[in-house]
Amino acid sequence: MSETLFDDAGSEAAKGQEPLAVRMRPRTLDEVVGQQHLLGPGSPLRRLVEDDAPMSVFLWGPPGTGKTTLATVVSRVTKRRFVELSAVNAGVKDVRAVVDEARRRMGMHGTRTLLFVDEVHRFNKTQQDALLPAVENRWVSFIGATTENPFFSVVSPLLSRSLLLTLESLDEDDVRALLDRALTDERGLDGRYTLTDEAADHLVRLAGGDGRRSLTYLEAGALVSGPSRLPPPAGGASREGGPPSTDASGAEPSRAEPVTITAEHVERAVDRHAVRYDRSGDQHYDVISAFIKSMRGSDPDAALHYLARMFEAGEDPRFIARRIVVHASEDVGMADPTALQTAVAAAQAVDLIGMPEARINLAQAVIHISLAPKSNSVISAVDSAIADVRAGRIGQVPGHLRDGHYKGAAELGHGKGYRNAHDFPGGVVDQQYAPDELVDRQYYRPTAHGAERRFGEVLQRIRDVVKGGR
Repeated sequence: MSETLFDDAGSEAAKGQEPLAVRMRPRTLDEVVGQQHLLGPGSPLRRLVEDDAPMSVFLWGPPGTGKTTLATVVSRVTKRRFVELSAVNAGVKDVRAVVDEARRRMGMHGTRTLLFVDEVHRFNKTQQDALLPAVENRWVSFIGATTENPFFSVVSPLLSRSLLLTLESLDEDDVRALLDRALTDERGLDGRYTLTDEAADHLVRLAGGDGRRSLTYLEAGALVSGPSRLPPPAGGASREGGPPSTDASGAEPSRAEPVTITAEHVERAVDRHAVRYDRSGDQHYDVISAFIKSMRGSDPDAALHYLARMFEAGEDPRFIARRIVVHASEDVGMADPTALQTAVAAAQAVDLIGMPEARINLAQAVIHISLAPKSNSVISAVDSAIADVRAGRIGQVPGHLRDGHYKGAAELGHGKGYRNAHDFPGGVVDQQYAPDELVDRQYYRPTAHGAERRFGEVLQRIRDVVKGGR
């Protein structure tokens, strides 16, 4: 259990001793990057902070999205006593001790307590129940952080007494903003380093929407980029422990040129190769083209290779899923109708569970499409039909197929002579459906591949009946 009263002096004393991600933790809500749906004017969290009202909040979101940051910022802004528990190693005894101390301080000094429980989903039912009286009676203001769905991991009585706020992974612009601030801010690298565009792109991809990870990797890249120019610890001493260097006049020398952190430095620090991949340039189009053609060519190994390249380059998994769904019909179609089901299920999994787990579902769909029998008859059929329409081959809807339900339709002959297929053996009847100009057109031409061979045989029998030998 840790107890902290946040103030500028305490923060300054720790400067240089803490990881970059900790030093760059925002001090106000306005410094928080991302999560604007929670922090905009009139948003629930901002109103809770600005009104200094008692609160019970669950912050649910992926790692590195700012759950701990928001808790500490709230503590700073509201000036409450801040107590942090980690559900990994805290027990019922620890929870009760915090609650008892919070009641004592409130009664004796009027001091209110903000209790932050990280990884709250790791608390069992008994531990969560121990929080209920404190939350219900407002003995503490409670903030619980979780990476798991609280509807499954938190007991209903505690959840019903709390406000649930969902945090989202940081987008690329958010991560770049964090990196830019860390490079220039005196709490961070203080202008001692610069970052090449390629290195910044690599860090953004590696971060995967996790702000803390991006700063951790940036600091690692700075350490391997050459002679250390990381800011010295507080108090002015050098990193070796001696006094700060000065020139003959006693003044500190002018700052040297900043060290440039390259993609190679980041690769060495993180041990992850920087995939050369420009999502708006040639690599994007070349890789997705090769991915599609590998599935079409029934090579699952090559298709998985290009899939992995897109994963590692930070390609939007929703874009990948959309392409897989398209090609389940374009390249497989009726030769294996279940390929589309698999592809759609994989796309839904991307939204339902997200990455990295959804990589498995996408890979399954890729393998299914790669191994399935191939047919492009579906896209050929619909494109041929569209081409006729665009060319003006439209014609009138046959009279017996027109709507005959409205008043006066019968006088116009609409629906006259229509033969309902359900009234005939096999549910098929000799009847013209296409306009006169298109009565002989055949758009769907099945192949003999996979299940489409059977569909082709069924279609031929149906056409023989419907067209009546025409």
